[in-house]
Amino acid sequence: AQNVDPIEKKPLFHVKPTSRTFSIATAGCNLRCVFCQNWEISQAFPERARFIPLSPQEVVEAAFRSGCDSIAYTYTEPTIFFEYMRDTARLARQHGLRNIWVTCGYIEDAPLRELCTYLDAANVDLKGFTDLFYNTYTSGVLPPVLHTFVVLKEQGVWTELTNLLIPGANDDPAGISNMCQWIVNTLGVDVPVHFSRFHPNFRLQDRPLTPLATISTAISIAKSFGIHFVYTGNVAGDAHESTYCPACGALLIKRRGYMVDIGQMAMNAGTCGACGCVIPGVWQ
Repeated sequence: AQNVDPIEKKPLFHVKPTSRTFSIATAGCNLRCVFCQNWEISQAFPERARFIPLSPQEVVEAAFRSGCDSIAYTYTEPTIFFEYMRDTARLARQHGLRNIWVTCGYIEDAPLRELCTYLDAANVDLKGFTDLFYNTYTSGVLPPVLHTFVVLKEQGVWTELTNLLIPGANDDPAGISNMCQWIVNTLGVDVPVHFSRFHPNFRLQDRPLTPLATISTAISIAKSFGIHFVYTGNVAGDAHESTYCPACGALLIKRRGYMVDIGQMAMNAGTCGACGCVIPGVWQ
């Protein structure tokens, strides 16, 4: 797969708003999520998938031709094409392009630390907060994913977190509270948290859409733990798509889907234009 995407699609809300990122993926994944939204390529055998031959050099050239200032390794699980991602990211960094990793976070420590030397930002799916959830719904386990968050923070890679709320699976308020407590204790209050609405897909079509009340509850829980930037996903027009100053409440960046208006965000300074509060992210 190759596409030019808005950065907001990754989703990354604190990285160069309104910019475009050249997005690539190969077929396959190292998890088996029964609810996968991209299952046609993530659960496909690579040798049976249609493909576009692109060397790392050609990816970088295509990104420049497309007017992008970043490359996103996304859609499936980039860890399975680690060497290709690493070689492309190294070349991109040499040419002044940013590198974005959109991942399930299921990776060993050594390659993760190697990759961090080339990464500018990541969005990591924290799919649930128990081993039971990971075993039941993804065929994985939780600890490696939590370790990935810790290493990204340690290595200074800007990171945002996505949690897909699945009815009857990971939407229990107590579980959401446990997750938010871990986020605050381990990552801090400034990590953006995206609560995304589930749509029935792949092998999990016996569940309804996530009720909006569930998403509202999750947002309230996250805010009660002091998390500054809490967002909704797959709910176009919701007020929580936008970014507000945690100090004065000013509307900094207004979003509706992929339509973005810069409000009182002082982009070059990375601050609130109303009160001067520093807003963490990659803005310039």
